[in-house]
Amino acid sequence: MSTVLVTGASGYLGTRLIADLLRSGVQVRGTLRSRAAGADVRAAVRRGGADDAGLELVVASLTHDDGWAAAADGVDGVYHVASPMIQTSDVDEAVVPARDGTVRVLRAARDAAVPRVVLTSSFAAVGYSPKPVRDYDESDWTDPTTPGLPAYPLSKAVAERAAWEFIETEGAGTELVVINPTWIAGPTLTTAARSSLQLFVAMLDGTMPSVPKQLFGIADVRDVSELHIAAMSTPEAAGRRYLALADGPTQSFLGVAGVLRDRLGALGARVPTEEMPGDDPTPLVIHNDRAKRELGFRPRTAETTIVETAESLRDLGMVS
Repeated sequence: MSTVLVTGASGYLGTRLIADLLRSGVQVRGTLRSRAAGADVRAAVRRGGADDAGLELVVASLTHDDGWAAAADGVDGVYHVASPMIQTSDVDEAVVPARDGTVRVLRAARDAAVPRVVLTSSFAAVGYSPKPVRDYDESDWTDPTTPGLPAYPLSKAVAERAAWEFIETEGAGTELVVINPTWIAGPTLTTAARSSLQLFVAMLDGTMPSVPKQLFGIADVRDVSELHIAAMSTPEAAGRRYLALADGPTQSFLGVAGVLRDRLGALGARVPTEEMPGDDPTPLVIHNDRAKRELGFRPRTAETTIVETAESLRDLGMVS
């Protein structure tokens, strides 16, 4: 039976990926920054319908070398999901752990002769530099020198570039595949509202009176997990990057709010109905054709993802 390493085991995507892997019969070793999160991870994995007996949890931090060699020892593949989600104006707080942590994981994988690493990057590494027409595919890159680039997209762009450079110059046979999801939503297995879930909670509980004017793609966390697994098992995916998002037009926060209001009855009664002042965003197109063609990606609809995100938050008692 194969064993894989999943970094960021306590996260929104990490818990979903671990549950999916365990249900498929794969043994999982997951990394945590602290053992204190272990019980919550196991509970989340069980919510995902998996037996956590096949899960081993170890401690390793993106900011230190300790623990990574042991974490990668003897595994058949590495999913590097962990990345700092820091709201900060100090770019080094986000960039340094993202970049250096990615290289630490890749180095440990190479030293352990792991055949392949699947890295969770982001659309933030693809489409955050301006273009005359905002139409993006995997050939596009966010330029780290873009004026005013916020810390998070900068960290994702720098970390992914560092990953490709490491594999090219020091990979020694370890392959890399990169998944670039847009804004991830979908049912959560954790009871902590992180990332996009915080915005859903704020919409549903009435604490967000208006929403930003912005366009974006939505990627269902379940689809993103399945795409990671396909990327690990598809030989031809080596050296490729894949955008992940639902089919159809990109979304707005006001559109998300409208779906919540129209589909969820009383639960959606407090969602905002107005946008914040500001210029309307220019049209945005993001292509998922490569993932569909090469990895069999068949994403859920954006509306399904939006509705089932809110329902999971309600079912876990995070909104009412």
